[in-house]
Amino acid sequence: QVQLVESGGGLVQAGGSLRLSCAASGQTSSTYSTGWFRQTPGKEREFVAAISRTGRNIYYAASVKGRFTISKDNGKNTVYLQTNSLRPEDTAVYYCAALFRKLESTWYGDYDYWGQGTQVTVSS
Repeated sequence: QVQLVESGGGLVQAGGSLRLSCAASGQTSSTYSTGWFRQTPGKEREFVAAISRTGRNIYYAASVKGRFTISKDNGKNTVYLQTNSLRPEDTAVYYCAALFRKLESTWYGDYDYWGQGTQVTVSS
């Protein structure tokens, strides 16, 4: 079992940046892959980025590629999502999740554990 806690969300103007963190406890982050997802009211949870157990394989949604960067520090059991050039349409609750049952996935239904989420609001 693993517990995930997101932080770093907030209110930012369009074009700004935020660094989201996902701190884990219970198991070391080298034993599972981690994904970032986001959700707005009335919509399905949307894939943003994922990083494999070793950090060698990284995936991004087309909508964030070139603007967001996912990274991990296995020594600190923390995964980061650097969000740059933010747009109003990036406004959402951002969640990190741990994946044990597969090596990698971009589908939220595959993920086993979730954090409580952190709100990101981008004003125009």
